[in-house]
Amino acid sequence: MHQHGTIRDLTAGLPVETLQRRILPDKWSVFENIAHLAAYQPVFITRLERISREPSPAFERYVAEQDPAFPSYLEKSYEGLLGNIDNRRTVILSRLEEGGEALLTKTGLHPRYGLLTGREWTEFFLLHEAHHLFTIFMLVQDLRKSLQ
Repeated sequence: MHQHGTIRDLTAGLPVETLQRRILPDKWSVFENIAHLAAYQPVFITRLERISREPSPAFERYVAEQDPAFPSYLEKSYEGLLGNIDNRRTVILSRLEEGGEALLTKTGLHPRYGLLTGREWTEFFLLHEAHHLFTIFMLVQDLRKSLQ
């Protein structure tokens, strides 16, 4: 649950302007990936809250480009995004601890993967985040190479 902390290590020493540069024109930059991670956390918090109080709520697929809040995350500073991610992670951990085993065993419906328990939703959240962290790692390596 603390893997998001690697963002600072992965991007250390690179100016924000470099992080905002798209290596591939049709793919997100490092900064856009970070903004996406920050924007998705409140969505996940809302999902956890709904799972805790509703019987098997159904959720739409999250698409950042269709999220009306996503553009505002792209306007935030790098440090603002990281602070946001840190603060919301505290909320996520708190919700999971408060909900305990009851939350982890309740279900919510994913449009592609079907009925998932709170535990599976949390694993999905972390795996999704890990995917973007790996993407950030690869983009940073390419950026560093281009600066040599």
